[in-house]
Formats: sequence, structure tokens, C-alpha cells
Amino acid sequence: MLNFSNNYFELFGLPGQFHLDLTELATRYRDLQRVVHPDRYSNAGDQEKRLAMQGATLVNEAYDTLKDPLKRAQYMMQLNGVDANGENLTTSDGAFLMQQMQLREALEEVKDEEDPLSAVADLLDTITKAINAQIARLAVLLESNSPHDMDQARECIYKMQFLNKLHAEAEALEAELEDMI
Repeated sequence: MLNFSNNYFELFGLPGQFHLDLTELATRYRDLQRVVHPDRYSNAGDQEKRLAMQGATLVNEAYDTLKDPLKRAQYMMQLNGVDANGENLTTSDGAFLMQQMQLREALEEVKDEEDPLSAVADLLDTITKAINAQIARLAVLLESNSPHDMDQARECIYKMQFLNKLHAEAEALEAELEDMI
């Protein structure tokens, strides 16, 4: 059975770093699921069934966290004793705040464009590039345990939260526009 005191990286036998081989993560996830899947314990006692269910839940939660760059970064910060999960994170980066406003305005104006589907696709591309830039920055910052870098990583996480939310809204608008065709 699993060691419930392991962190998610240890659980999957992976190095505790931001860059992960997602194919390896998926393989290890499937291997762990075969070990803890509750169906394997259908004839076991109540305690074993409960432990299998808890193990499956832990493996699912760990996998969902590690496969997502934002959740992985937040988890790594948590392991370093830094809270980066709050919705109340803010930034003083004026350029980013201006970019936020421009992206929001662009999203609001998509329906008025001559080719709204193309406009939303371009916007999604811009947002994806901005998210990837934050992911690259986080990868560098999380290699260090310095307080300054952790503060910068927290700010990157805030920016990613905004960008991910905006990306989801743009995808929803894209689906809405496609339904109108």
C-alpha cells in the first residue's frame, strides 16, 4: 500500500522539481492506480477497502496537482512553506496590469469583430503565450529557495491565475461563437 506521509513527488517517485516528464507521470499514475484501485479490494476487509479508497483518492489528487503547471507551482510553494493558493494574491507589475486591461477589453470586443472566431483564436494564442512565459519563469524561480525568488514565484502564480481564468473565458466565448454558426 502507499506511504501516506510522502509528498506527491515522492508518491510518484519523481524528482521534486517544476519540470516533469508528463508521460512518465501518466505512466506512474496508471501503475499506482492498479495498486490502489478499490475494485482490487472488493473481497478485502473494511479497513483494507477504506485504505484502498483513501489511496486512490490521494493518487488522483496528486496526479491532478502534478500534471497542471499552476497547481504544481502552488504545491511546490506550499512544500517550501509559502502560501500561494490564495485568491487574494496581487501584483504591483504595472505592465502586467495594463496587459490585463487590454486583454479584457479585447475579449469584450471579440463579438464586434468582422471575424469573431479568428479574433478569439488570436486572443487565445496571445494568452497561451503569456501563460507559457509565466511557466518558464516559474521553472527558473522554483529551482531556488531564496525568499526573493519565492516572492517572485508567488507573483508569477498570481499572473497565471489571471491568465488561466481569462483563457477559460475566451474558450467559453469561442464555444459560444461556434454554437452560433
